[in-house]
Amino acid sequence: MEQRGIELVPAGERYGRPRDLLFLWTGTTMGIFTLVYGTTVVAAFGLSFWQAVAAILVGNLLAFPLVGLTSLQGPATGTSTMTVSRAAYGPKGARLLSFFGWLNMVGFEAGGMVLITFAALSLLGQTGMDTSSLGLKVTVILVAALIQLVLPLIGHAAVMKAQKYFTWIFVLLFGLMAILVGPKVDVSAGGGADFTTFTVAVALIMSAGGLSWGPLGGDYSRYLPAGSSKKAVFGYAFLGGFLPYVLLMTLGAAVATVVKDAADPISGLPGALPSWFVVPYLLLAIVSLFAVNTTDLYSSGLNLQAAGIKVKRWVAVVADLVLCVVITYVAVTSENFNTMLNTFLGLLIIWLAPWAGVYVTDWLRRKGRYDARALFDEDGPGQVRWAAIIAQVAGMAAAALWINSTAFSGWISQATGGTDFSIFAGFLVAGAVYAVLDRGPVSVPVLEGAR
Repeated sequence: MEQRGIELVPAGERYGRPRDLLFLWTGTTMGIFTLVYGTTVVAAFGLSFWQAVAAILVGNLLAFPLVGLTSLQGPATGTSTMTVSRAAYGPKGARLLSFFGWLNMVGFEAGGMVLITFAALSLLGQTGMDTSSLGLKVTVILVAALIQLVLPLIGHAAVMKAQKYFTWIFVLLFGLMAILVGPKVDVSAGGGADFTTFTVAVALIMSAGGLSWGPLGGDYSRYLPAGSSKKAVFGYAFLGGFLPYVLLMTLGAAVATVVKDAADPISGLPGALPSWFVVPYLLLAIVSLFAVNTTDLYSSGLNLQAAGIKVKRWVAVVADLVLCVVITYVAVTSENFNTMLNTFLGLLIIWLAPWAGVYVTDWLRRKGRYDARALFDEDGPGQVRWAAIIAQVAGMAAAALWINSTAFSGWISQATGGTDFSIFAGFLVAGAVYAVLDRGPVSVPVLEGAR
C-alpha cells in the first residue's frame, strides 16, 4: 500500500515512462460516461449528428491540452496538481480551491457508483431476479464499494498497471460495439440545433472532459523521473484523454440516431444493441465505471490533503468512498439522478474555468519552474496570495454571468439568447486579472524535482 500522499516524491523513488500516461488516461476516459456525453448532445440538446461531431472536436481540442499542461508539473515538482496551485494562491489560499477539487472528484465518483449499481441491478434482472428490493440495492452498493476500494487503496503503481490492462479490454469491446451499431446509424437524422444550443453543448463537452480532468494531471505524472521528456509527457497525457473522448463521444452521438432515449446508459442505450450483446455491454459498463472511479478516488484523497486536512492518504480514500456510498444510496432511491448529474456538470464550470485561467497564467509567468519545497512552507510569507484569490472571484463572476445550465442562466447568457461562453469568460477574465494584479518579478530556483 502506497503511504505517500502529496509529499514530494524523491528522485530515487521515481519510475515509469511518459507513455504510461497514455494508458492511464485511455483506461480512465474510455468508459460509459464518455459514451453518454456523446448521446446527450444529440438526444437532449437536439444537435444533428454532424453538429455533434463538430462540437465534440471543438470542445475536446480546447479542453484536453489542460491535462497535458498540468501533467508537466508532476515530474518537475514531484507532487500533485492542486498542491502546485499553491504557487499562485499561496499554501493556505489554495485550500478552498483544493476543497473544490475534492468535491469535483466526489461528485464524479458518486455518479459512477450510481451507474455501477444500476448496471449491476439490470444485469441481475437478466436472470429473472426481482431487483426492486431495497435490501438487494443496498447489498449491491456495498459490494461495489468494496471492489472499488481496492486499487485506489493500494496506490499509484496499482492504478497505473490496472489502467493499462483496462485500455486493451475497452478498445476491444467498444470496437465491437461500434461494429454492431454502425449499420443502424442514420447520420442524416434530426433537424439540428441553433448556434446558441451548440455553444451549450461545447461547454458540456469541455466541462465533462479535459476541464474536469485537468486538476488530476500531476497526480499521475509525479512519479516520473524529473528528466522525462516534456513533449512526451504533454503529448501522451493529451492524446490519452483526447482520442477516447472524441471516438466514444462520436459513437454515442451515432447511437443517439438509433435510440431516442440513448442518454440513459442502462435502460435506454442497450436498445441499439443485439440482445446477445446486452449482458457483455452491462459488464463493460460496470468495469469501465470502476476504472474511471479508480482514478477519481485516488486523486480525491490527494485533493483532501492539499486542502489542508491532516489525514493519511488511505484514510482519505476510505472516507471519500463512505461518503460516495451515502450519496449513491440517496441517488438510487431517487428518480432525479440524471437531473442532479447534469446540474453538477453544468456548475463545475464556474470554479474550474477561472482556476485553469490562473493556473495557466502562473505557469507562463514562471516558465514552468516551481520551488517545490516552498509549496509546503506554511509559516513563511505569502500564505494567501490575494492576486490569485481576486482573479478567481472575478473569473467565477464572469463564468456565472455567461452560463446556461439546468440550475440557472446568467444575465449575459439571457441577453445573448441563451449562449454559453462561461468557460471562456471565466478562463480569460481570471487569467487577465491575475496577470494585471501579480506583476512583480517571479524568482524561483531551477528545481528539477524533489531531491
